Amino acid sequence: MRKMEEMEHKYVEVNGLKLHIAEIGSGNSPVVVFLHGFPEIWYSWRYQMIAVSKAGYRAIALDFRGYGLSGQPPQPEKITFLDLVNDILALLDALNISKVFLIGKDFGSAILSLFVLLHGERVSGIITMGVPFLPPQAPKYTEKLPEGFYISRWREPGRAEADFGRLDAKTVVRNIYILFSRSEIPIANENQEIMDIVQPSTPLPPWFTEEDLSAYGALYENSGFKTAMQVPYSNRSLLEQANITDPRVHVPALFIAGEKDYFLKFPGVEDYISGGLKSLVPNLQMVNLPEGTHFVQEQLPDEVNRLVLDFLARNS
Repeated sequence: MRKMEEMEHKYVEVNGLKLHIAEIGSGNSPVVVFLHGFPEIWYSWRYQMIAVSKAGYRAIALDFRGYGLSGQPPQPEKITFLDLVNDILALLDALNISKVFLIGKDFGSAILSLFVLLHGERVSGIITMGVPFLPPQAPKYTEKLPEGFYISRWREPGRAEADFGRLDAKTVVRNIYILFSRSEIPIANENQEIMDIVQPSTPLPPWFTEEDLSAYGALYENSGFKTAMQVPYSNRSLLEQANITDPRVHVPALFIAGEKDYFLKFPGVEDYISGGLKSLVPNLQMVNLPEGTHFVQEQLPDEVNRLVLDFLARNS
């Protein structure tokens, strides 16, 4: 059984920054690249990386710039999704990898979407979890949700930093894991911050151990949250500088959704998943996990790994 100790960690220079990557599996195998969300990090993919490497693939998970062990961009407030797409492209070039399977989760699915639209020739297939493939226009969730909606709050300059700054990194991650593993959208009252929604006595989800929390805490202790809050929650459109004329994706695709994921309650999301998504991604297979929450890959690793391995085997 391959273990976490077999993960190789290295730094790769891309676009003037050192990106941290974890990898496992043999160098000549088909490559699977994992893109994390927030408050996630390379470690979020530990179960999938071990499973795909055992099945003969090479697994690579990166910390996006400004996250975990990767270098901090000089101006976090100017960072865009396109910067992260360019980092992935530069990483593949630096590692001499011509084609990959991409697996994304949460806002990592949005980065994946932009990457496959701009660099489809580098992609063998895509898997998204929690958040489906997204076309390149800014979603309008915030207009239809109350003022205390967590994304609206975290978009206010300095507000998340002040909220998180009262706590250590480990407690911030703990609170967000608890909040995001519920089936309700996190919304604070008028006189309360997002971190105050979670009581200190609330237990972690049963599938998330104290050891996991310590690993996340150490990684975010290293990077802080400044860049991490800029990327997914800034007001900018997904499509800052990208010139995309055709928003359709023709590679094989899989979307794994937890039926208890709070994201499904965002205004318009269920309509998009049952309607427009299939026209943008014609080769899409969708799988719903009835007990799944926002963190399906950590909560239900055996089920998710089976789906991932089936998809890779069919499309390799």
